[in-house]
Amino acid sequence: MQNSNNQTPFGESEIAFAEGTRKKIPSGSRPAKTKYPRLSKWLTAAVLGGLSLSNAWAQKTQVPGVTDTEIRIGNTAPYSGPGSAYSTIAKVEAAYFKMINDSGGINGRKINFISYDDSLSPPKTVEQTRKLVESDEVLAMFNTIGTAANLAAQRYLNAKQVPQLLVGGGATNLVDPKKYPWTLGWQPTYYSEGVIYGKHILANFPNAKIAVLSQNDDFGKDYLSGLKQGLGEKGQSMIVSEATYEPSDPTIDSQVLKLKAAGADVLMNITTPKFASQVIKKIAEIGWKPTHYLINISVSVGAVMKPAGIENSQGILSTAYLMESTDARWKDHPDMKAWVAFMDKYVPGANKADSMNVYGYVTAQALVQILSQSGDDLSRANVMKQAASLNRVPFKLMLPGIVANTTPTDLYPIQQLQMMRLKGEQWELFGPVISSGVAQ
Repeated sequence: MQNSNNQTPFGESEIAFAEGTRKKIPSGSRPAKTKYPRLSKWLTAAVLGGLSLSNAWAQKTQVPGVTDTEIRIGNTAPYSGPGSAYSTIAKVEAAYFKMINDSGGINGRKINFISYDDSLSPPKTVEQTRKLVESDEVLAMFNTIGTAANLAAQRYLNAKQVPQLLVGGGATNLVDPKKYPWTLGWQPTYYSEGVIYGKHILANFPNAKIAVLSQNDDFGKDYLSGLKQGLGEKGQSMIVSEATYEPSDPTIDSQVLKLKAAGADVLMNITTPKFASQVIKKIAEIGWKPTHYLINISVSVGAVMKPAGIENSQGILSTAYLMESTDARWKDHPDMKAWVAFMDKYVPGANKADSMNVYGYVTAQALVQILSQSGDDLSRANVMKQAASLNRVPFKLMLPGIVANTTPTDLYPIQQLQMMRLKGEQWELFGPVISSGVAQ
């Protein structure tokens, strides 16, 4: 039990009495016989036992964010601003933890999920992260959304030795076990996903003229580097035009017009959901029909394709590691049935076609797995040790054959993907499950 007053179970006068008794005995002399030997022995045992209990109590209070009944977990998410569509993830995670709490929690402790708005602004992420660590005293940070946001908080969290778990970003420089041993990734890296697209283009469209639209930050640069690696030295000459955008830009119309004007017949679309939807709609408006590759984080039928016009989204290519809730093949799968029941009860009214609801559900499972593996040793060091010891866990709603696996030297749990294509309102998987970065 956490003692909020930072007091020992015994009062100061009792401890002073015990110390004073010892001080009254001259060095080298035998203690005087007492008239009540049994009482003396009892008092000695009580004091020693009390001091031992006090030490045990103090040790428990040294575990930040943990009491006998609670585990405090911190999170930041963009509830406002241009990335607000991602807030769905945190809302589903909160709902999942409520479900776990309703079932008794984790080893008898309830999860207290504290999530603050950072507007996807790195300075605000750092500010809110400091508040969570220093004021709310959370055990760990969990699934902060955004590459730039996580990079901004990474150095601070690692210096404080606070677990930065299951980060909501796939930049390769986010996860470095030697430099940042307190940071755990989640999804496949943007770089390795980019490699897969490059190799797929090279194998299937060897004469392509490629246009690339990417976000002007580490997130976009990682994908672009991976794409160029996958294309190889000769394939890089296939890129005929590149354009970037800022997350604060109102539209990307001018960039799309520039790319079309370059005569490209393949588009590599490295954009977040809001801009991905704009690109799809604009392409249709100007009558451009390139072979369209879209990164995995923006493949939501509900949040991206339908707003852009489902008819405008046909044939788009991407990759997946999670089941798509709109895919009829999973309708009767027990994991999908359990997810639908969860959504109906804990997130009523939410858009089940939004793939971010699936993402949040799976990441929440992963955190529960780590905390459960930690048992009663919820020290930050042991939580991180367990995070680095996921042993091929097949979380519910991950595609068949895809598992989460980590080691102390490899802190990216998901390293497998499968190609897919949009047909109607569903993503159709094709080809084998492949290791991240190794297209086959």
